[in-house]
Amino acid sequence: MSAPTPDRQAHRENRMLSDPLPRVITSMAVPSIIAFLINSIYSLADTYFVSSLGTEATAAVSVNASLDQIIMMAGSMLAVGAASYISRLLGARRTEKARQVLAVGFFIAAAFGLAVTVLGVAFMHPMVRLLGATPTCEQYAEDYATYVLLVAPFMACNFVMNQCLRAEGSAMLSMIGMGFGGVLNCFLDPIFIFNMGLGVAGASMATAISKLVSFAILIFPYLTGRSVLGISLRQFRPSADILGQIVSVGSSSLFRNGLAVVAAIVLNKLAGGISDSVLAGVGVCTKVMMFPFGIILGFGTGFQPVAGFNWGARRYDRVIESYRFASRVAIIGAAIMGLGLGIFANQAIGLFTEADQEMMAVGALCIRLQCLALPIHGWVAVVNMMCAGLGDGLGALLLSTSRQGSCFLPIVYPMAWAFKTNGVASVQAVADILSLALALPLVRKIKRRVLAAQEAQQRGEIEPPMSAAS
Repeated sequence: MSAPTPDRQAHRENRMLSDPLPRVITSMAVPSIIAFLINSIYSLADTYFVSSLGTEATAAVSVNASLDQIIMMAGSMLAVGAASYISRLLGARRTEKARQVLAVGFFIAAAFGLAVTVLGVAFMHPMVRLLGATPTCEQYAEDYATYVLLVAPFMACNFVMNQCLRAEGSAMLSMIGMGFGGVLNCFLDPIFIFNMGLGVAGASMATAISKLVSFAILIFPYLTGRSVLGISLRQFRPSADILGQIVSVGSSSLFRNGLAVVAAIVLNKLAGGISDSVLAGVGVCTKVMMFPFGIILGFGTGFQPVAGFNWGARRYDRVIESYRFASRVAIIGAAIMGLGLGIFANQAIGLFTEADQEMMAVGALCIRLQCLALPIHGWVAVVNMMCAGLGDGLGALLLSTSRQGSCFLPIVYPMAWAFKTNGVASVQAVADILSLALALPLVRKIKRRVLAAQEAQQRGEIEPPMSAAS
């Protein structure tokens, strides 16, 4: 494995510590946004092409969104925790330790993904019923789950490599890896579904192949020295420090995705209990909203390593400045996206059905209500990334689990009971608004922490800030 050149590493360090923060965050965020948008196309393309097979097939793909979340659980905790620690280690110029963190995250993610594959294949039928499949769509759900399960180890590793490339400032390499797979999936879907006559199983096969291609592209820079870090089994040396740092920050992502699975299962069962049309409408809304959510998350992942790197380098002034810039952009950008998508909600749902009026009505209502809450979602995401970037595991955990956990689960059954279909369609938007009550005290706490460190540094109690590499 080739080692990165000192000039390349110094250039990235100079950019993090010296360039104007709006430029740095934007340059980090744009490739991340593109990668998240193209990743959203994976799921949306499957839903779009499968929708021509009928409402039951569309409902089956919606049910299997929970399977993606389960696989994400296997990698996201390690990815987020490792990326946060790596950005701080690189900011403190502890590159060798950062390589060990990457190796630990990568190989444990592979093991978790393999466990998902084995258990999912062994218990396929009860799994899809548990995820919310109805008797009329369960065979479609099994067809779709088959090939996705087989590539679960590679998908879990993709999360780690993707996040850690961003953590070291290589957002463009991350975008290429995730983006190429997403584009490939769009081309393979119609070939496998229609030309080869494989139906729902063809959509699953196309997704699996695309994930394998993304894995090959993402691991390439690590094996050839085009990244600051590298992946090597020799660096796999788990320690209490590394595992503690990964778990303390990454547990927020684990719980978020775990609660997302629970929330999706509950919502699927409530919606499916009304009709397959309601189940499909809510599912399509989720896929459509992945686009504005992907932009928000991509922007947040561009901000997080900048905040974490400057925190590790003791540049507390840049930590505060980066948060202020990210907050303004997230709120304004989310408001604009929400307005545009809310206006064209009917047209968005109409791409997936023309005959099923119930599906269209439920899906459009669900989109419009979530668009109203989108500015709140955008700002809460920035606060969440701020907590994760600075190593505040508890704060990141509380915020990341609020949207589909503490602010969602207590209200979903009462709203479904009181308002039936409308309650199922509106519960996620209400949960987004409630999450604001958690974010406000957390942001005050973490800002006080940064300002206290800055004051201690001015008194000489903390080492002076690091300067850019010469």
